[in-house]
Amino acid sequence: MSETLALLKQLISCPSITPNDAGCQAIIAERLAKLNFTIEHMPFEKVSNLWARYGTASPLIVLVGHTDVVPTGPLDEWTSDPFQPDERNGYLYGRGAADMKSGLAAMIVAAEKLIQRYPDFPGSIALLITSDEEGPSLHGTKRVVETLLERNEKIDYCIVGEASSENTLCDQIRVGRRGSLGGKLIIHGKQGHVAYPHLAENPIHSAMAALSHLTNIKWDEGNDFFPPTSFQISNIHSGTGAANVIPGTLEVVFNFRFSPAITVAEIQQRFADVLMDHSLSFDLKWELSGKPFLTPHGKLIMTAEQVIKEVTGLHTRLSTGGGTSDGRFIAPTGAEVIELGPINSSIHQINECVKISDLEPITEIYQKIMERLGSVN
Repeated sequence: MSETLALLKQLISCPSITPNDAGCQAIIAERLAKLNFTIEHMPFEKVSNLWARYGTASPLIVLVGHTDVVPTGPLDEWTSDPFQPDERNGYLYGRGAADMKSGLAAMIVAAEKLIQRYPDFPGSIALLITSDEEGPSLHGTKRVVETLLERNEKIDYCIVGEASSENTLCDQIRVGRRGSLGGKLIIHGKQGHVAYPHLAENPIHSAMAALSHLTNIKWDEGNDFFPPTSFQISNIHSGTGAANVIPGTLEVVFNFRFSPAITVAEIQQRFADVLMDHSLSFDLKWELSGKPFLTPHGKLIMTAEQVIKEVTGLHTRLSTGGGTSDGRFIAPTGAEVIELGPINSSIHQINECVKISDLEPITEIYQKIMERLGSVN
């Protein structure tokens, strides 16, 4: 059994449903401490964070991952226990197998092999690991990065081990992400009896035209790297539960995934203008989860492209698609950031899995990228 596969099985066996780390970081810290990594546990609130660094020189190359996983969903729909790793037909099944304990295991083994081969590595290697990526992401990577900035530890290059591949290992890498802007809209009406609508004001009826307007707006054209901004309503709730009561309020939860072609302020202003144009009485609360970022085509991307071509034979595609990742907290520091990891087709699904034959190549790719960024290969 390969080292990466063995470690992956250990990590999957820890039921680390967000924000619970369930012992994963202790396993990782023990391994890295044996190679003289400096180990720092950084707990914030109920979140476990690990910062493990080898060396003090530049460049500082950081491998970023998370130990937390999403809930399993109905256990009776799984073919095997989601926290008992199971090999079947060339795949390893278990919650977190793809998102992202496989990428995490590969990064750890790659770092170990690198230090064993180059104990005098001319730079620094660090791992930043959190248990808050699948949750609110308030007390994980975000807080660790703030701590690093306070003590002037500057990240030069960052590889996030998320499952970025689409159909074949390393067929694409993420070089940026759209921003995420969420909101909760409460539209006010007047509660009353359905038999006396003239004595009430139905916020559901009042909101329909405005919500239709918002869903049909073309917010921007995107650009060469990002698709146009999208607006999606994820939840609508109203009513008392009684069929004969006109509700007093309507609650709408929504999200924008936006490109750098538009600003947060522009989205917020245009959104509010639509509501006011429809003469609605409303309260509006916004939550910015992350701004868009794009890593320039510099040393990190070029190195990753070259290594992927050598190991897999593929000319990888550069992408900014998908959701958000913790890369959004690191890119604003000026670091070059990419997301590179296994195939993502089963993430968050029942019977989540990773292709076992992909584990050694992705481990090799991580190791070679770090070697070349440190100019030892």
